[in-house]
Amino acid sequence: MGKSQSKVDLYAAIRRDHQREGLSQRALQRKYNVTWRTVRRALDGQWPGPRKTPRQRESRLDPYKPLIDGMLQADLDAPTKQRHTAQRVFDRLVDEHGAGDISYPMVRLYVKSRRAEVRREAGLGPQAMFVPQTHFPGAEAEVDFGEFHTVLAGKMTKVYLFSLRLSFSGKAVHRVSATAGQEAFFEGHVHAFRVLGGIPRGRIRYDNLRAAVERVLGFSRGRVEADRWTAFRSHWGIEPFYCRPGIEGAHEKGGVEGQIGYFRRNHLVPLPEVASLAELNAMVDEWDLADEARRLRSRTRTVGEYFAQEQHLLGPLPLEPFETGRWFTPRVDRFSQIHVRGNAYSVPVRFIGHQLRVLLNANDLVVFDGRHEVTRHERLGSRAGSRLVLDHYLEAARYHRGRRPAALASRAPRAVADRGLRRPAARHPDQRRQRPG
Repeated sequence: MGKSQSKVDLYAAIRRDHQREGLSQRALQRKYNVTWRTVRRALDGQWPGPRKTPRQRESRLDPYKPLIDGMLQADLDAPTKQRHTAQRVFDRLVDEHGAGDISYPMVRLYVKSRRAEVRREAGLGPQAMFVPQTHFPGAEAEVDFGEFHTVLAGKMTKVYLFSLRLSFSGKAVHRVSATAGQEAFFEGHVHAFRVLGGIPRGRIRYDNLRAAVERVLGFSRGRVEADRWTAFRSHWGIEPFYCRPGIEGAHEKGGVEGQIGYFRRNHLVPLPEVASLAELNAMVDEWDLADEARRLRSRTRTVGEYFAQEQHLLGPLPLEPFETGRWFTPRVDRFSQIHVRGNAYSVPVRFIGHQLRVLLNANDLVVFDGRHEVTRHERLGSRAGSRLVLDHYLEAARYHRGRRPAALASRAPRAVADRGLRRPAARHPDQRRQRPG
């Protein structure tokens, strides 16, 4: 259309110069750099016709186009992640149909243009459209959980990665926990807000995590929130925005989805080997700080430079703390254990039959007798597990006149193996007699 319109303007200019300025045909040819036939048609009052579509040349891909169309049509009923890519189409043509005379770029270009046409011909309409978003400094953030495996105390363990990402700068803060429960959800927020030095003044986007949402109300944005989450977000001044369920909702917080994938690929490969989750979280904090030197896509400045622009625009932190852990009051059984969330944890045998107070955090469990701390365990992420400390059972020897009961002899090695503890090495008799001078 543009080329045809410009030719119409050319014909009009030639006639105008010939009539008003009296330019000859040769002068008009030189002025507009055209042939004498073009000048003659313009002076004769003709108008340019529509541009002829050039006849498409035959391609070596032509015999295989019906086969490609069939593969793309079969994809309409296939799961999203199991549809043909251009590479897979090319491989099938070569392997199954002996298409050795075609190249991959030929197939890729055809698949790219034909895939949308096949969808329209099937009445499915155009593919999903994405609208670019504009984020203001200090206004918005996104939150999500990811999962990965690590070698924790010599054992392959599945853990969870909390991520809060500021939408403007791309600054992200992560926290690793044994579960993706409400305690980890709350602690991840508190850690992120303290690292960032403030709270986004606008909305924070969430999917429908059980830690925050008890029920989704139909297809609307309405949600029935968990009571503790309502209290927590009110204390911290969080304005939540809940994304739609399913894959469509994932697109509404694509920034944090991509951030978790980047973090997992670049910092968690190969699998980190750590002695505790505290050690792993210290490494995560260092990686978060190093990632401030990244440049996202075509941005001219780093994540850290953009974060410096919005940090002072974040909302203030509340002065009063909020207890992120959950309290329990279990009774110690005859095996000197308490049971919390389907797992057993040992306590000193003197508390058998007593009711103790337990504070369950994201990564640890603290046992209190009144206001006094009795013991502390690293939290178990799975169920039907146990954390046993050998020292808790050695107290039983005092109640048996210095003789260790037979059950303790078989129980102690299990506790040592479970906790990864080591008995102190026996000292030489000469060393035992030495006293510090």
